[in-house]
Amino acid sequence: MKRWIAVGALLFAVLFFGLRVAYFAQNPGPPPPTFKLGGKVDNFTLRDLKGQSFQFYDVGRGSKATVVMFIATQCPISNDYNPRMAALDREYSAKGIKFIGINSNRQEPIPEVAEHAAKNGFGFTVYKDENNVVADLFGASFTPEVYVFDTGWVMRYHGRIDDSRQPEKVTVSDLRNALEALLAGKDVPVQETKAFGCTIKRVKKP
Repeated sequence: MKRWIAVGALLFAVLFFGLRVAYFAQNPGPPPPTFKLGGKVDNFTLRDLKGQSFQFYDVGRGSKATVVMFIATQCPISNDYNPRMAALDREYSAKGIKFIGINSNRQEPIPEVAEHAAKNGFGFTVYKDENNVVADLFGASFTPEVYVFDTGWVMRYHGRIDDSRQPEKVTVSDLRNALEALLAGKDVPVQETKAFGCTIKRVKKP
């Protein structure tokens, strides 16, 4: 009996390991980020949902800060944040802060991303990151995950929007705190938090 239990445990371990290998082969994680907290971001290309190209510096030029949000159409956690992302954009765009959304998921096509943005009343532009090129530059892992840049394109905050996917349970509004600090000309009090949500579904690269 013990022998069969041991054999069963071994088979389970082999199966579990095989499933993990298969999962990560299909869903590779982020490479080490090129852009880092406290450093100046290099200019890079964004493509809107019509395929038109824009430079990041041009998109955020003239703003008091620029917020980059990696978002998804199918992730329930990202979708829980849709009303908050739309509300933050409305509030802070009036104060001179630029918000942009980036969809890097391989399984979420442009028509779906466009429909999702319209349905949720996003006032910010959502860009499609084909082959997760931009997500790799940031080392972004989750949706939602946010990055904040000052007027000199230095990354001043990276992490979560707040501390709970349930609005009624939020106790710390990290993104809001970062933006208020930048608007006041102060250092961001907490510069990095742990983002949480669904993993970005990357394309498999050689």
